[in-house]
Amino acid sequence: MPNRRPRVLAVDDEPAMTELLSTLLGQAGDEVDTASSGEAGRELFAVGRHDVVIVDLMLPDADGLELLRQFKQIDPEVEVIVLTGHATVPKAVEAMRAGAHSFMEKPVDPGALLTWVERALERRQLVGENEALKRQLEDRFQYGNIVGKSRKMHEVLELVQSVAASDANVLIGGENGTGKELIANALHANSKRARRPFIKINCAAIPKDLIESELFGYRKGAFTGALTDREGLFEMAEGGSLLLDEIAEMPTYLQTKLLRVLQEREYRPIGSDRVVRVDFRLICATNADIKLALQEGRFREDLYFRINTIALRVPPLRERTEDIPLLCEHFLAKYRDRHERNVKGIAPAAYHLLLRHPWPGNVRELENAIERGVLVAKGSEITVNDLPESIRDAPAAPPEGFVVPPHRTLAEIEKMTIQQTLERTGWNKQEAAQMLGLYRPTLYSKMKKYEIRDPTRQQRRAANGRAETYSRSGS
Repeated sequence: MPNRRPRVLAVDDEPAMTELLSTLLGQAGDEVDTASSGEAGRELFAVGRHDVVIVDLMLPDADGLELLRQFKQIDPEVEVIVLTGHATVPKAVEAMRAGAHSFMEKPVDPGALLTWVERALERRQLVGENEALKRQLEDRFQYGNIVGKSRKMHEVLELVQSVAASDANVLIGGENGTGKELIANALHANSKRARRPFIKINCAAIPKDLIESELFGYRKGAFTGALTDREGLFEMAEGGSLLLDEIAEMPTYLQTKLLRVLQEREYRPIGSDRVVRVDFRLICATNADIKLALQEGRFREDLYFRINTIALRVPPLRERTEDIPLLCEHFLAKYRDRHERNVKGIAPAAYHLLLRHPWPGNVRELENAIERGVLVAKGSEITVNDLPESIRDAPAAPPEGFVVPPHRTLAEIEKMTIQQTLERTGWNKQEAAQMLGLYRPTLYSKMKKYEIRDPTRQQRRAANGRAETYSRSGS
């Protein structure tokens, strides 16, 4: 709705009333449709995409409350304001139970009506944003269980989409906890090998003298402890994909053998004369500075170029803070269901800490924080005290390009934000309101509250005054 003018439908059989509503709301920047009967109102509403409806309780051909129920049945999110010249408490209660936003008595005070319409529009916008957020969360699984709408994540997922169907080797870089394995999962799941095995091994989690036997497999009696034949991961990945996580930790002697497998597409298990032909897609991941490992001789340059056909970097969470609200909603829903807890949201103060935290542990740290909050929360919201101590006590990390002025109240900061936005738009109120996520009447109200004056308006008045003086003197 922020991308279009708010649309209001006024249904009243008094021409003077519909004319007043049309003029009043039109001046406030709304698109207004009017109807003098219930039937005309129903027809307009069916095609109009209205955000707010103002309906008279007594119409010549319809009961206003029944019309309200019909509007809500067509669009449960529409906000309806009921007008009546014969207000009674039971009728007001019945209207509110039927889903009315508010109930006003005629004759209508224009200022009060504008305020109620503005509040109804703001509520409609909030509901719309929440629905859009839910749709984003529902649609996020295009490439695995990856949540993110930021530009940087969009670029990563576009690259995943471009290369997933190929057999090109992929090297995924990124800090711990950024979701490199999720990207690897997405590559495999969207490849032509998706129905075949996806084998994973963490090169840093297995003792170096055991990695070779894990990858290549062995024959019974090949070494002490080899009591039976064992199939290697290369062979297990036949027709599918193989993820070598923390590839930079692989011993250099084994890097040579891996390179040979990638070049020849065959190998011999340890202690065996049998040649095994392999067909797998290689995906590697690392949180290390692999170029530094190349310089220090800890990683073979020829292997690096072999595995680095496509390079992907998963950005740390501090570089995509706009994804934090989406991730919070995702993890809140996930752990609320898993642990069967009635935690429906996050308190504003706790949200503030989550948004300002530098997240050295990235998405994994955020996930752990939300799970802890769900488990220890005593009410329906995660509060500051439910967050880990490391987050409560961590120094603030201000967003890039934005520093909150010290020793200023929230109202002062809001005034500065509005003033700067108006200056940036050349005092274009409509553009400034869209940038701030406000309706234009709300912006006018805040400008009046903070005594923000439009200098261009004063200049225009002065110019008009000089023109008038000049005209008089000239005559």
